[in-house]
Amino acid sequence: MRIKSTLPFTLCFLLTLPAISLIITPISGVSIAFSSLMYGLGILASAFLLTWAAEAAEKDITRGLALGFIAIIAVLPEYAVDFSLAWEAGKDPAYTQYAIANMTGGNRLLIGIGWPTVIFLSWLKSRSKGITLSFSKKPDLVVLLVATLYALSIPLKGSLSLIDSIFLPSLFLFYMYILSKSDDDDEAEIIGPAASIASISSLKRKLIILTIFLFSAFVIFLCAEPFAHGLIETGTKFGLDEFLLIQWIAPLASEAPEIVVACILTLRGNGSSALTILISSKINQWSLLVGTLPIVYAASIGDFSSMQLDSRQSIEILLTAAQTFFAFTLLLNLFMSNKSALALLLLFTSQIMIPLESARLVFCMVYLIISILLLTISKEKRNALFNLRNDFKTALKHKNTFLTRS
Repeated sequence: MRIKSTLPFTLCFLLTLPAISLIITPISGVSIAFSSLMYGLGILASAFLLTWAAEAAEKDITRGLALGFIAIIAVLPEYAVDFSLAWEAGKDPAYTQYAIANMTGGNRLLIGIGWPTVIFLSWLKSRSKGITLSFSKKPDLVVLLVATLYALSIPLKGSLSLIDSIFLPSLFLFYMYILSKSDDDDEAEIIGPAASIASISSLKRKLIILTIFLFSAFVIFLCAEPFAHGLIETGTKFGLDEFLLIQWIAPLASEAPEIVVACILTLRGNGSSALTILISSKINQWSLLVGTLPIVYAASIGDFSSMQLDSRQSIEILLTAAQTFFAFTLLLNLFMSNKSALALLLLFTSQIMIPLESARLVFCMVYLIISILLLTISKEKRNALFNLRNDFKTALKHKNTFLTRS
């Protein structure tokens, strides 16, 4: 690789060093806020490295699976932080709220900020009226709907249990099976720093990718716990709501690289792939992340106890499910319009500005009522919903046919 192509990797590597040094040799007198910032930068830099390495891996796997793989790798920082909080919840029940805050924040950021950003950039690039997805993405919508409907049961039972850890990860594994049979045989466009890795010979490329994965994962899991604790202590020190800090600041560090990759794809005229990556990440977090939290909690506490949720945590999950159902409804006909993206953005920013529990319930109702109205008024969306099962089977049949011919 040339010096210019290695510059982003070098910069990200250097950004991880302060966090590593703070953990290995703690410096007295360093403020909690500064330490948290360094840990956050370490996670952010590692997340970029992971994303570039995952993109380069597209050289060796199918495009559909590659997009899903990128979605998994890109949210590893989210997993690290949430697993750290869920583990602490097994020792101190107060940390349960933080695990739920981080999970719901990450999920809502993807839809509330990520999706609208991609649509806006698509309009900026080509003055398009929105982004259209291929028919092969119908199974993605089905998986998203199933996960969302299942999530509605969590607030009703008031806990996250090992039963959830069976169903939701199984749903995600089914989704990855679907992606592995992608019927898109076009070569994936590898962009940015990832392209410099992809251009290297096969064996050397795989060794570099593996090295980046191992180093980045090491830094992320090293920084996850002190980063989360630092945010909580910062909130306590300055009189800020620790729940909101964990809900919005922590996911920003973990989601940023993925959204940046989606933005670059969109500006290069590939908005469909960009939106697909963000949808895959949403499914990932909404199924696998939610489903694995009870496992980490049970391992920490040493038995099969469920994570008990209070009213605030239940409402946050309910609001996340309502937002997801609204996004699903908007995307039912495989087209996300500019107006739909604007609606997602406005509703998301509004509920951030009014962080009251009663307001959360109002926004839940708003999301659900608008969704029902759309299904009632729009014949196209209504037919798409009624035909979803048949379309799902047809899309899978096409994937299987393509795989057999290949």
